[in-house]
Amino acid sequence: MTAETAEMSAAARALGGHRVLDPPGVLPQAARRLDATPAIGPDEVRLSVQRLNLDAASFRQLSESCGGDGDAVRAAVLGIVAERGKMQNPVTGSGGMLIGVVDAVGPRSPLGLAVGQRVATLVSLTLTPLAITDGLARWEGRSEQVPAEGTAVLFARSIAAVLPDDLPDAVSLAVLDVCGAPAATARVVRRAAAHSVVVLGAAGKSGCLSLAAARAAGATELTGLVRDRREAAALSAAGLADRVVAADATDPLAVAAAVGTPAEVTVVCVDAPGAEHGAVLATADGGTVVFFSMATSFAQAALGAEGMAADVTMLIGNGYTPGHAALALDLYRSIPGVRSLIDPRVHA
Repeated sequence: MTAETAEMSAAARALGGHRVLDPPGVLPQAARRLDATPAIGPDEVRLSVQRLNLDAASFRQLSESCGGDGDAVRAAVLGIVAERGKMQNPVTGSGGMLIGVVDAVGPRSPLGLAVGQRVATLVSLTLTPLAITDGLARWEGRSEQVPAEGTAVLFARSIAAVLPDDLPDAVSLAVLDVCGAPAATARVVRRAAAHSVVVLGAAGKSGCLSLAAARAAGATELTGLVRDRREAAALSAAGLADRVVAADATDPLAVAAAVGTPAEVTVVCVDAPGAEHGAVLATADGGTVVFFSMATSFAQAALGAEGMAADVTMLIGNGYTPGHAALALDLYRSIPGVRSLIDPRVHA
């Protein structure tokens, strides 16, 4: 093996390429099947799984396709994990994240984790080797948070956060699951020196955190768009937005009418498909749209913007931004309005 080949092999291993079973030559997120064998290599970490958090778009799709039957949803998730060696919804392509206890650390792992630490993975379940051993017997199939037993494997390039002692696990999991959204929102607002921001899906976890992050980053005109009067009342009571409007995010003209004057930055946190065109119409020429929903069709977004002759920059919401976990947890701790919207979802 040449030095160049060895370097490429090491890079592929750090990204989890050695765990890909099918098809060859891709990285774990794009793979159809992963090797979820619990035995770890020298640069890997094994977790004893305690709870999964399915992303909102995936859980919504599974629940709707199963007609709300919790047993059918549970069976669907078990089937996906058994077949693919990871949790990746074949319809939405998305997964979620998990919490667990570190129970083995390879001697060359660079993650800095120690056996016995309780951690949340900050990488998607769509690329995390996962095996379920309890049949999800404690999960009723009707919530995004899934009590579970099994094993998961982290690679050298994975990310995990030690769970804070001052927050319940369910809260930490819910906040960390969407922590990329507020961090990236803050970065976009600061870089653009933006004053006006619209958040679609503003009453959800990522939506309310994005509003709070935008305010902290200097935005002074915050509009939160929600789907109905109930969510409008809750968001208004939370005090996170200067203006709260209700409209179907999948109806572009209704979104444009509700928002009125387009904003410099629009953040999409809607867990249903079809919000792309409304987001473009809600954004001023020269502005930026940040898509955080895993239900987004980027073809619809790009082609729709072209068809509208909309001069907007469109960003794919990357779940990783340096410092994203600490920022999201601090927003939850420090802002009562954020807690008022997240807590009912966690404890429902």
